[in-house]
Amino acid sequence: MPVKQAEFLISNSEPDKCPAPDRPEYAFIGRSNVGKSSLINMLTGRSSLAKISGKPGKTQLINHFIIDNEWYLVDLPGYGYAQVSKSDREKFAGLIDGYLTSRPNLLCIFVLVDARIAPQKKDLDFMSNLGERGLPFVIVFTKTEKHSPTKLQNTLDTYRAKLLEEWEEAPQFFVTSAITAAGREDILSFIRPLNEGYKKSEIMKPERRRAPQLKTGA
Repeated sequence: MPVKQAEFLISNSEPDKCPAPDRPEYAFIGRSNVGKSSLINMLTGRSSLAKISGKPGKTQLINHFIIDNEWYLVDLPGYGYAQVSKSDREKFAGLIDGYLTSRPNLLCIFVLVDARIAPQKKDLDFMSNLGERGLPFVIVFTKTEKHSPTKLQNTLDTYRAKLLEEWEEAPQFFVTSAITAAGREDILSFIRPLNEGYKKSEIMKPERRRAPQLKTGA
């Protein structure tokens, strides 16, 4: 089922100024130039909902979008911080950390990685940090149209093997392309039951998706 309505709601630089946590929320994050804005536009079926820039690291605020008046999609600053000062890197890191640890309605984090390149330490370290905090996440491979099916499978196998060095089981992942719209229905189908579970919850802090587990001592 496609997204029927998607609207920009608010941008801010302080987690405590985010919208009230009254709807299920999903955050999208990745290194600079991973194709996050293009993916968000593809998922929502809106060509310019998230602003696409040729300059990596353009997203510098917490951007909330409301989808079908039912859930929040959140566009977070990247953690690659291309061509920014050390003080700005620290500011963005604090902003991201403050957001991720303060939203009781954050049901899952979508960590975007570029399917064209080998596993990167920054991505793996970011995922490990999420695992250590028990924050639920899945991996979204972007720009997969650049690969042949065989090369793409080799890339996925390599990434899975790398993850299993540290994780009890590989986190769930999605294969996407903003060009072909691959993965759109898979991600939306993943979100729907979580939304339904949120609606049925009668407690203040609804159950999130189960977080992947790091190996003991990893």
